[in-house]
Amino acid sequence: MELMGKIIKSDNAPSGKGIPIGNLTSQLFANIYLNELDCFIKRNLRARYYIRYMDDFLILDFSKKKLHQAKEEIRRFLENNLRLKLHPKKANVCPADKGIDFLGYVVFENYRLLRKSTIKRFIKRTKKYAKKVEQNQLTKDKFAQSVASWTAYAGFGNSWRLRRKLGRKGGLI
Repeated sequence: MELMGKIIKSDNAPSGKGIPIGNLTSQLFANIYLNELDCFIKRNLRARYYIRYMDDFLILDFSKKKLHQAKEEIRRFLENNLRLKLHPKKANVCPADKGIDFLGYVVFENYRLLRKSTIKRFIKRTKKYAKKVEQNQLTKDKFAQSVASWTAYAGFGNSWRLRRKLGRKGGLI
């Protein structure tokens, strides 16, 4: 418990809430802490199609009314039991045929696209890293690892043309 306390406090967050995002334990803590949410959604709400990764989750159902009710029950459960709040702009009920925004992708029935903000963030970060390489603040190997990591992530979506275009455009990838 003492070690966990040190890890949590290592972020030095002024609010005293949260944990360091880049810390590997954040994944473990999210899975442990949100296990109660998983149980609540599966057992109490009896959600048949429920997916969670870290603090992102989605529930699929044919009934819009049922989803709105579930959202309200989840909001109450999180506030009362886990002292957490749903993100006001990200907790949405929307038709699946418009695409489901999940884990940096917009997921459709037969394909996945990278979210536009994900692409923009990659381009901005890559340009910043390229400048660091020029100034010898970052090694070429570290830069290549970063690009390879994002390229692998992008490969899980339907992004062949995008990756090809970015590769030709200034050698981003």
